[in-house]
Amino acid sequence: MGAADVVPGVSGGTIAFISGIYEELIDSIRAVNGKALQLFLKFDLKGLWKHVNGNFLAVLFAGVFASILSLSRLALYLLEHQPVLVWSFFFGLIIASIIGVSRQVKKWSPVVVVSFLLGAAVAYWITVTAPTQTPEDWWFILLSGAIAICAMILPGISGSFILLLLGKYKYIFGAIKDFQLDVIFLFGLGCVIGLTSFSHLLNFMLKRYHDLTVALLTGFMLGSLNKVWPWKIALETYTDSKGKVHPLLEKNLLPADFVSQTGLPAELGMALVLAAFGFLLVFLLDRYGRKKLV
Repeated sequence: MGAADVVPGVSGGTIAFISGIYEELIDSIRAVNGKALQLFLKFDLKGLWKHVNGNFLAVLFAGVFASILSLSRLALYLLEHQPVLVWSFFFGLIIASIIGVSRQVKKWSPVVVVSFLLGAAVAYWITVTAPTQTPEDWWFILLSGAIAICAMILPGISGSFILLLLGKYKYIFGAIKDFQLDVIFLFGLGCVIGLTSFSHLLNFMLKRYHDLTVALLTGFMLGSLNKVWPWKIALETYTDSKGKVHPLLEKNLLPADFVSQTGLPAELGMALVLAAFGFLLVFLLDRYGRKKLV
């Protein structure tokens, strides 16, 4: 989940969904509530740990944070120097995720299909919305964490891409890479606030409207494919505070058009291999998740 959340366009929630831990994750986060606060104030730490499914959350978030800390530098490097191969891997991963998650819809009624199409339309719209440049004040870092974490636990909606839309992807992951503790603390606090509040709504939707919600989440993943298409050119760019130029708005191309318009190799063979590897990886995770549920 941490590795996926580092890459804009890929959701950690997708990994949670296909590995069979998604609903347990939402239930556990939702348990951080008023009762948990009462147990904490009573110093009933054993009861608190059991109430919030502490073993599960501790192991999961330790893995997520360790992965983000260790892979943020590598992810930024690969996205800059090998973008076609990185996006190819995640394109295959998301294709397999769509197939796997869609199997969890018990009955595809007309209303469920509409929910699926709505999710795809919303996610596609997000991918074509131009990222903006925004302030670096403390309140906006807090807000960015709260918004991004909600997307990070939604399959198909990338928290990292939301950070791109908010103009804070490079800033946040640069802060993580450079261990800017004040920025990391504010962003983390925003994540905690957003996560504990949003999980209640998501849990309610999954319990009461399971098929509609899963179809919506599957649509999110389908719509996000536009963002992770490997061959693209920048239509607009921006310069960050360190003087580096980054793409602001991009256009997808066919491999042959990519070669003719950029002069760069399409790397089609390796791209297909990595896409197939991503697909196979998720396929195996999906099989493991379904066996675990049985």
